[in-house]
Amino acid sequence: MTSHCEQASRVSIKAVLFDLDGTLADTAPDLVAALNMSLAELGYPQVSQEAMRHIASDGSMALAKAALPEASEEVHLKAQHLLLKFYTDVNGQFCRLFAGIAELLEHLNHQGIPFGIVTNKPARYTRPLIAALGLTPSMKTVISGDSTLYPKPHTAPMLLAAQQIECQCQEILYLGDAERDLIAARGSGMLGGVALWGYIRATDTPENWPSDYHFDSPLDVVKFLR
Repeated sequence: MTSHCEQASRVSIKAVLFDLDGTLADTAPDLVAALNMSLAELGYPQVSQEAMRHIASDGSMALAKAALPEASEEVHLKAQHLLLKFYTDVNGQFCRLFAGIAELLEHLNHQGIPFGIVTNKPARYTRPLIAALGLTPSMKTVISGDSTLYPKPHTAPMLLAAQQIECQCQEILYLGDAERDLIAARGSGMLGGVALWGYIRATDTPENWPSDYHFDSPLDVVKFLR
């Protein structure tokens, strides 16, 4: 774990919230599978999971544009439409929890610390995915991209999650792998932790994001909470 480890003993954390794609679960395999199905439908070559991995949490249009950088907006829209259609079929088939997440969730359960999800993924994909991962019974709140009028980096989904989990924002640790996650956490008064194990590009500068903590792995979060 990197910065601010020394503050752990002075912080009272009573709940933990997670971003979904790239923080709680490695969903890139599902998303890239759906992307490749859409590319095949349109007659374009396949792309590798490695090439698309760090774009996975940016949404379907970002994936379409990254796979077809020279294509027109019309083609991007067609690819996005097909990706979402195919994603419904493969959602949850290939994704996995990141290494150490199961241990982190077990620790939270053992300590009686409630946890949940705040994601920009629409509910029609979020709920089936959480069910496929076997996490539905343990989540105290699940806020999707369409649960409130505005998604992250707006504070609305963060505040709704805090309300549902019945915890003050300043006592909630929010873990995310994108700048919008940390902006939302800071804006709502939550403690923001950068999930460095997530979909962070080489060009990203997480050291400049408005965060309180940087964690190299989920097990570092366990150490911090202890």
